Amino acid sequence: MVNNPLTLYRIEVNIIDINDNSPVFTSQVLVLNITENVLAGDRFSLPLAHDMDVGINAVKSYKLSPNEYFSLAVQASADSAELVLQKALDREKQSVIKLTLTAVDGGRPPRSGNLEIIVNVLDINDNNPVFTKSLYKVKVQENVPTGSKILTVTATDSDEGLNSEVVYSIVGHGRNSMINLFSVDPISGDITVKGKVDYEENPAIELRVQAQDRSLSPRHSNCKVLIEVVDVNDNAPEISVTLLMSSVSEDVRPGTGFALITVSDKDGGENGEVDCKLTEPSPFKLQSSYRNAYSLIVSGPLDRELASRYNITIIAYDKGSPPLSSSTVLQLHVSDVNDNAPLFPVPVININVNENSPAGAMYAVTARDLDEGENAHISYSLIVDDITTPMSTLMNINSLTGELYCLQSFNYEETKQIQFKIQATDSGVPPLSGNVTVNVFILDENDNSPVILSPYSDLGSVNTEHIPYSADVGYFVAKIRAVDADSGYNALLSYHITEHKGTNLFRIGTSTGEIWTKRRMSDNDLKTHPLLISVCDHGEPSLSATVSMDVVVTESLDTVQPSLRHVPVKEEGLSDLNLYLLIAIVSVSVIFLLSLMGLIAAKCYGTDGSFSGYSAPVVTTHPDGSWSYSKSTQQYDVCFSSDTLKSDVVVFPSPFPPADAELISINEGDTFTRTQTLPSTKPKGPNADWRYSASLRAGVQSSVHMEEASAVMQGAQGVLVQNWPTVSSAADGEAEGQLSPPVGAGINSNSWSFRYGAGPGYGPPQALKPGEIPPEAFIIPGSPAIISIRQDPGAVDDKGDFITFGKKEEAKKKKKKKKEKKEKKEKGKDEGEE
Repeated sequence: MVNNPLTLYRIEVNIIDINDNSPVFTSQVLVLNITENVLAGDRFSLPLAHDMDVGINAVKSYKLSPNEYFSLAVQASADSAELVLQKALDREKQSVIKLTLTAVDGGRPPRSGNLEIIVNVLDINDNNPVFTKSLYKVKVQENVPTGSKILTVTATDSDEGLNSEVVYSIVGHGRNSMINLFSVDPISGDITVKGKVDYEENPAIELRVQAQDRSLSPRHSNCKVLIEVVDVNDNAPEISVTLLMSSVSEDVRPGTGFALITVSDKDGGENGEVDCKLTEPSPFKLQSSYRNAYSLIVSGPLDRELASRYNITIIAYDKGSPPLSSSTVLQLHVSDVNDNAPLFPVPVININVNENSPAGAMYAVTARDLDEGENAHISYSLIVDDITTPMSTLMNINSLTGELYCLQSFNYEETKQIQFKIQATDSGVPPLSGNVTVNVFILDENDNSPVILSPYSDLGSVNTEHIPYSADVGYFVAKIRAVDADSGYNALLSYHITEHKGTNLFRIGTSTGEIWTKRRMSDNDLKTHPLLISVCDHGEPSLSATVSMDVVVTESLDTVQPSLRHVPVKEEGLSDLNLYLLIAIVSVSVIFLLSLMGLIAAKCYGTDGSFSGYSAPVVTTHPDGSWSYSKSTQQYDVCFSSDTLKSDVVVFPSPFPPADAELISINEGDTFTRTQTLPSTKPKGPNADWRYSASLRAGVQSSVHMEEASAVMQGAQGVLVQNWPTVSSAADGEAEGQLSPPVGAGINSNSWSFRYGAGPGYGPPQALKPGEIPPEAFIIPGSPAIISIRQDPGAVDDKGDFITFGKKEEAKKKKKKKKEKKEKKEKGKDEGEE
């Protein structure tokens, strides 16, 4: 309403619905009771859901949860819904079916409401009672007490209520007397005994039991009950024996029957089931021929020699509980047949007969036959397999006693063994025989002397062998071969040698017969050595043979006609001597190559030009007059000219030269001349660069090689050949060395003097008095031969005097004499080896 002027306006407000309400059923649970015999296709109405929303937000559709029995039928306007039965119901399979009905509106998002539907399937009497077994079996012992429960039958009905309650009863069938023996409880189904059960009258009883429900229209079913009456074991088995023969031959064939056995039992069932067997292992067995009837037959070979009589025990027993049994004993004799051949104690008889023994009895054989009577009577005879052997002239045997005779004496060298057989035959029918092999071994006696073989087999002649005068120790002279016709120790030969008295030059191998020299020849030995070689066997008594031999010593074997009859020949491989020579040659070659390589390496190291540290020196003297002075790997070599008779060398090897030491010059007159005084300042290190002139290099007659610091040396007519640089490049300062060539630098100069400072790193110099020589210095007067000098501080005596060496001429003589002696020895050795 608006004033001035007064006006009325009408306002209409439209409330637009939103989907804020879900569909709702009037009840949350719907219970439907439907009988199980409803046919498929029947419909059941369902309540509808209410939605407070309108329009599109109202209920639009319905859905049913998945199941196998029902489906949902809804009209297009969704104003009605029905359940439609798709499959017949079965309460016995599923008695309650739960479904869910869902109402869905058309809002966005949609809302829904649920209705739980419970379908109870109502039962009808459509099932028969069912027994747990269609056939019941039970065992009842006879004379079981009355009222004893023997069995319970059970039946079930799938229906419910009265339709499922079951009542039991026995249905008469056939013989009515069986119904009077047993009764069944209608509610529990227990079957009990109400009469006397007798196995002999009724060993088995069959009952039919019926189960019926209590419905107005009852349904029923039947089962069978089989009652087995168990017999009581009160009768033992009975055995009946019929003997067909009282004895059997030991050669009877297996399978032959000699008795019939029949067993019986009055009981029934297991009490009446009888088994029959033999109590002990034997060559017989029971063979079932018919029901409870057996044949006693031979199952294995019989041997009268092992058992001549058998007591056969037969036992019969039933299967009752406890079992009952009975037994009987049957006696059987075994008769003998000639089934055993004569047997000897051993298959082979070895007889030893001495050679040349007289003819006569030598052995007695015995055979045994296990048979009895005539079957065990034995006779003996000889069997000759080789008709070429005249056994009748060698052996004979007594046919009754088996005593063996030799008809002649034997010679081992002609006959070493005689083999034949002896046969033993019994008197059975047919006769049987056995053989034994007899080996007669002829034992050797030492009745044959050794025989010398060629080329020394000529008796009465003297054999000659030649050997060179230069033959060395172990030179092979000859080989004696001999044989002995005997055997064993009688043929084991040994060789012995007898020489001319006092010579003792040769030896012989006692088992090989090889003759060798024991020492080298000397001028006192004879030119011809007569030898007597004896060959002895080891028999008792021992026999022997001898051979004579003259060994002629010649200057050379070239003038003697070559004969290789005494040289032992080896058909295969190298001889031991050749093998040793080969090893020696290879060893010497290897040592020579190693020495040569070491010498080359030492020379290369010696020209290195470096000054190594101080080490302990060694002075060594040699038989040829040479001397070696060594300190570790440092070496000094001093060479003098050949025309100088005496030269002296002074070496100061100490790493600490005296402060006021002087250079000493040694001349031909064995006089010491002090030519220069060493500075008393700090020792200077050696310089690798030495300066000298070309004229000095051109006038070299001998060499001095020094590799040690702090030394002063002067020699007559010697020049320095150390591989120092030829170009002057000495460093300045304290490391500079100095060299003073002789006057005019000519070849005929008598002295050289040089010096060089101490090596780097040495300590302060040793203080000496004027004119005093350091104790480490050496003075070596003597020969112009090449002398190798190495540093050795101990080469002076306690007073500080120097060691002197020998003259050149004396050393040369000694060396030449030693060389000639060595060449002569090697020449003799080579000739001996050839």
